[in-house]
Amino acid sequence: MPDPAAGREDMPEQPEVETERLHEAIHEELERAGGTMLRRIALTTAVFAALAAIAALEAGDTVNEALVLKTEAGRLQAQASDQWAYYQAKGIKAAVRAAEASSWTAVGKPAPPTLAADQQRYATEQAEIQREARSVEQERDAKSREADALIARHHRFASAVALFQVAIALGAMAALTRMPLLWLGSVLMGLAGVVLFALPWLG
Repeated sequence: MPDPAAGREDMPEQPEVETERLHEAIHEELERAGGTMLRRIALTTAVFAALAAIAALEAGDTVNEALVLKTEAGRLQAQASDQWAYYQAKGIKAAVRAAEASSWTAVGKPAPPTLAADQQRYATEQAEIQREARSVEQERDAKSREADALIARHHRFASAVALFQVAIALGAMAALTRMPLLWLGSVLMGLAGVVLFALPWLG
């Protein structure tokens, strides 16, 4: 009978490939590459979250300040309206005195000097009231313009917050799916948010 051992010696040895170790090496490389991507996603997302928090605070501050200025402008408008009403009242009094003077003249008698003095006094008072009313209106307009600028600033900050939130959401999706394209979208949205965030400071 042939020796089974002898047959085995004639057969060439199969190359030993340690597939388990190779699989582990490949898995470790994938984990390492994925870990690097996750770290980058986490870093950009953290930066965008911090900027979103700052932008949200700025948006809140600017809109609150704008509301205060609008309220002040409304108060000044009421004050200016009061001044113009006072101006009209002085004008009516001056017109009454002029009518009285005309009545005296119509009957051929000289008008009492107090009527002319009152007319002059009312005209002087009207000029002062007019100056004050216009000054109040200028202050009102300045407050209103400042409030409008703050509201525009608020809109930029609010838009930046929205872009940062979208960037954070895309970053989370990229982290879950390990899709670099989503991360790129997150970075682009975040950069657009940075531009909007920077515009109020530059302008």
